[in-house]
Amino acid sequence: YTGCTKGKYARKHNSWVSFGNVPSSANKRFSSFPSDFTKLPDVAFVTPDLCSDMHDCPVDTGDKWLKKNLDAYAQWAKTHNSLLIVNFDEDSGTSVNQIFTTFVGAHVKPGSYSESINHYSILRTIEAAFGLPGIANAANKPPITSVWQ
Repeated sequence: YTGCTKGKYARKHNSWVSFGNVPSSANKRFSSFPSDFTKLPDVAFVTPDLCSDMHDCPVDTGDKWLKKNLDAYAQWAKTHNSLLIVNFDEDSGTSVNQIFTTFVGAHVKPGSYSESINHYSILRTIEAAFGLPGIANAANKPPITSVWQ
């Protein structure tokens, strides 16, 4: 769906729809997320609806959605050369603008870190992993380095 919103789906949270060089066939419903995680592409984004991402519903709703839909992949990523990044797009409206971000994977060092992380540094980290230059505002950010073993 490429319109603005449909039910609890907000296209603005699915940024790949806006990229002209990403074929529309790459934009799939979550129901096609494979249970055989080796079938995933090198980079995949999962964008929950406005209830499951906790924007319009309680935190418990999002927690349950995440556990039900991505825990199996998170456990698999820990024993394979794979990475799950969960990143929220907004905070409680404070000037500090702290958002929750977690990395789960085989090469992630568990813990909490003081390194500043935002959407641009996450994008820059993904770009660096593939040897790509940074684009737009990500080009001005260093990749995240403190989380790796």
